[in-house]
Amino acid sequence: MTLAACGRLVRELHGTLSRLEAAARPLNLSPLAGREWHELLDRKLLPQLADDPYLVVAVVGGTNIGKSVVFNHLAGFRASASSPLASGTKHPVCVLPADFSQRHNLEEVFGSFQLVEWQNSEQALEDRAGDTLFWRTSERSPRNLLLLDTPDIDSDAPVNWQRADAVRQVADVLIAVLTQQKYNDAAVKQFFRKAAAEDKLVVIVFNQCELPDDEAYWPLWLKTFAGETGLSPHAVYVTPGDRKSAESLTLPFHERTWSLVDEKPIGEVVTAQHQTPFREVLSTLRFGEIRLQTLRGSLDCLLNPGSGAPAYLEEIAAHSQAFRSAADLLTAHRLAEVENWPTAPTPLLIGEIRRWWGEQRTGWSAKVHGFYDTVGGALLTPLASARNWWQGPPVDPVEEYRRREWDAVVRAVEKIYEKLTWLSELGNALLKSRLDGLLTGVSRSELLLSLEQEHRTHAFDAELKQIVGQELMAFREENPQSYQLFKRMDAAAAAARPGLTIVLALTGVGLPFGEAATHLASAAAVQAALHVVGDVAGGAAVAAGGELAVSQTASTATGYLQAWFHRLQDAFARKRAGWLATRLEERLLGGLSTEFHQAAGLPQADEYREAARLLRELRQTMQSLLRAS
Repeated sequence: MTLAACGRLVRELHGTLSRLEAAARPLNLSPLAGREWHELLDRKLLPQLADDPYLVVAVVGGTNIGKSVVFNHLAGFRASASSPLASGTKHPVCVLPADFSQRHNLEEVFGSFQLVEWQNSEQALEDRAGDTLFWRTSERSPRNLLLLDTPDIDSDAPVNWQRADAVRQVADVLIAVLTQQKYNDAAVKQFFRKAAAEDKLVVIVFNQCELPDDEAYWPLWLKTFAGETGLSPHAVYVTPGDRKSAESLTLPFHERTWSLVDEKPIGEVVTAQHQTPFREVLSTLRFGEIRLQTLRGSLDCLLNPGSGAPAYLEEIAAHSQAFRSAADLLTAHRLAEVENWPTAPTPLLIGEIRRWWGEQRTGWSAKVHGFYDTVGGALLTPLASARNWWQGPPVDPVEEYRRREWDAVVRAVEKIYEKLTWLSELGNALLKSRLDGLLTGVSRSELLLSLEQEHRTHAFDAELKQIVGQELMAFREENPQSYQLFKRMDAAAAAARPGLTIVLALTGVGLPFGEAATHLASAAAVQAALHVVGDVAGGAAVAAGGELAVSQTASTATGYLQAWFHRLQDAFARKRAGWLATRLEERLLGGLSTEFHQAAGLPQADEYREAARLLRELRQTMQSLLRAS
């Protein structure tokens, strides 16, 4: 296993988590940005996991303790402004090897900063909008080392804390600059507690010391600092408060060793022959081992079951369960379901059946049926006029259906508001918060008005025509043998029509099979039409072969017609009820049920499963790397 293999998994995980966060938006979780483990993933693991290891070394500490002085000594030149007065570094300054940008992408390393090439040491003191990082190259810098000066970690400006945190997350090694006044500062200790949790390598510099007097005190300071942060320093240096040496970059850094004996801190001077010059302490670091150590700390944070990415998955699962409970309630009460929808106007339905079948006729059959339909219509006209004179004009079937359907719409809206009110009182916090806003945000009158405006202008006859055509064409494709049977029956009916013309005209039924029912206004008339079909088809069948054929053919024709008619009525009712259900989802529920079900199913989503798999594989890869090191 290599760091590159670990890097591949980290890149895949980063992309998968981004997709999962987008899918989990309905859960209203806090964003990934800002979570410590995700910041480490984004700022450290993603850019730094590679086979060509390099170290990011950051000089960090509180206000006015000489961080820039220490930084300039490590850089070997005045890269950052320093002064006897508080300089107030506001933006990080980075010194890097001359060829670093040829081997690595600096923008990926410092992805949260805007990079500006260094011009002078005063730039980092400027007030600038946004997070800026000034950088320059140096021939003196070790090939795989990036050196950073940073803003104060105890500044009164919160933006400086954020910038210091961003640097800490990127850094592998921290040069902790402490003084007698700052070693026990709460903000400083809080910063380094995070560093200890990430397993950062820390070199401590006690700056501005009064030597030799403070030789007895710095071990006590270090005991308190280490005990309250959890840090174990890699090396310790003590440096005097010497302004001239600080400005001339000749400040002495005295290495010390430190240990606890019976809970008592013991500090010892490292002899001159064993001293490691401060500038060279970084050169002696074993880059590969430190990189693995610091990446391990970041990976531990990422993989932590209680606070890392696994906890994020658990958070999604827990919130999804709440959505599942809410979705189950919505499903159980089927809010948008509409019952007892009115059936399609029978005259319109029969007329569309006749029209469709008429379009299927060809040749002499079409001519015969067309002629007798015309004759039948002429005979019925005076009868219809007499009926209108006696009973008044008939009610328009479309308008009558529109009135009945609107009554069903009003009843359905009232019923759904009753259900919503009841559901909001059940005690499900998630459902209640959404429904309370929904019930107060959309009034019934506004909803009914919007539905009524659309309903008033809807073309029911056009919709019925479409449904009849679709259903009968589907029957033609799915049952070609039955369709051909009726075609033959229709042809036989055409031959039989001269003898039936007067009877059919007087009963108002102009129908061998294919006309399906003519001028009918009730289900009873449909049944009469079915018997006529049997009679006509039977008469055609007698010539072909006897009483048994008559019975079978008539029965078959009657059964199919009944099935067709009910199927068409059901299809139209479903379509219209579906219209209302869709409008209720759009204008009242706002896709609430769909949203809840999608949120409830997140733990089964591809993104969730993939993230869980990558976390398992990343843990196994990290363990293999540690065993090999």
